[in-house]
Amino acid sequence: MRIASLVPSSTEMLFELGLGDDIVAVTHECDYPPGASALPHVTRSVIAEGLSAAEIDQAVRERTSRGEALYELDDQQLHRLDPELIVTQAVCAVCAVSFDDVNALAGRLASRPQVISLDPTTLGEVLADIPRLAQAAGVEDEGEQLVELAGERIDAVRQAVGSADPVPVAALEWLDPVFAGGHWVPQMIEMAGGLDVLGMGGEKSRLVEWAEVEAGAPEVVVSMPCGYDTNRATRETLAHAERLAAMGARVAAVDASSYFSRPGPRLVDGIELLAHLLHPGLVPEPPEGRFAWVQPARSGSPA
Repeated sequence: MRIASLVPSSTEMLFELGLGDDIVAVTHECDYPPGASALPHVTRSVIAEGLSAAEIDQAVRERTSRGEALYELDDQQLHRLDPELIVTQAVCAVCAVSFDDVNALAGRLASRPQVISLDPTTLGEVLADIPRLAQAAGVEDEGEQLVELAGERIDAVRQAVGSADPVPVAALEWLDPVFAGGHWVPQMIEMAGGLDVLGMGGEKSRLVEWAEVEAGAPEVVVSMPCGYDTNRATRETLAHAERLAAMGARVAAVDASSYFSRPGPRLVDGIELLAHLLHPGLVPEPPEGRFAWVQPARSGSPA
């Protein structure tokens, strides 16, 4: 089956399902697993590179307010590749190409491909999308196995932190302006033994003021700027280090692009990462590069 994946998270799912050789097209943001980025790209962003966080936010707001897309499809390339299945999403206008554009293009392709839209807002829906995609691609057994493994890993984390007191957490999905993490992130925090002081599971990320973050009295602040890796998240976080330090919380910058922003299999890695940040004595440290302490624990507080 020829598959075009127009969302990085679905690309990851397809590879985990053993369908890497069936993928004929991906987005310009599909960088995992190794080899995905070498596949033909059929999207591009219209937001200029090199902008600051505030400039990116402004550019996105301006285009979406005018009803303009943030991504463009390479129609000619997709016509040439003629996929039989296109995987996309409609839940976030900032995250991928327009669902309407994808549907319109699919109707013009000779193969008349099936279009499946993965639109989760909770962790349960993310996991439920795996068998949906597996069924559409004809690998139902692999989908069931992948979900079962994810469930076992999540259960192991919950068991490890089950006897510990929940740690108050502020998850920041953007820093200029400040957005509190939403969708599946609050659930991930709960499963990792935390208490999200800003977000609510299943709800969109929302704009907040620094005063609200401070009022939540978090013991741990997790800086997870959407789409950024650990190094860039660290730089963004350091730009606000003085304000964050005044809260007296431990502050960690994480690889949001890999483990929090994308609703795919690696959210389970994100839960394990969070559990270590909140309960380091109960959950092993994740591999190097997944997070960095920007503001470590104060003397006498948990390390």
